[in-house]
Amino acid sequence: MPKPPLPPHVIEMLSRPNPAVIATLRGDGSPVTVATWYAWDDGRILVNMDAERRRLAYMKADPRVSLTALDSDNWYTHVSVQGRVARFENDIDHEGIDRLSLLYTGKPYPDRVRRRVNAWIEIETWFAWGEAG
Repeated sequence: MPKPPLPPHVIEMLSRPNPAVIATLRGDGSPVTVATWYAWDDGRILVNMDAERRRLAYMKADPRVSLTALDSDNWYTHVSVQGRVARFENDIDHEGIDRLSLLYTGKPYPDRVRRRVNAWIEIETWFAWGEAG
C-alpha cells in the first residue's frame, strides 16, 4: 500500500464531505467500525467524538485506526487510510464538531452540552479504488 504524500486527486476527494466509516480496536484486538464525519486537515484526518463514546477509549488504548471514505456520488470509488491517532484535544468550544457539522450539514452542531474530543489521524498507508485509484 502506498505511503504519504497522497496525490492531489485523492486529497480532493478526501476534502469533500463523503460518507465514512472508522475502525478502532477493542482491548482484545477485535475491530469495531462506526460511521463518522471526518475532515481533511493538512495531511491528517480530523474526527470528533462525544467524550463518553467507547471508540474514544479504544483509540486512547490503541491508537491504530483505519478510515474509509466513500465517494458520495459513486460508492464504488473510495479511499481507505490506515494510521494512528497522533493527538487528542478536548473540543471545549465545539470548534472541531462545528467544523465537521458545517462541512456535512451547513449548520453548527446542535448539542452544545455534551463534551467533545478532537482526534487527528496521522496517515501511514492508504489505498484508493475506482476513479480515485
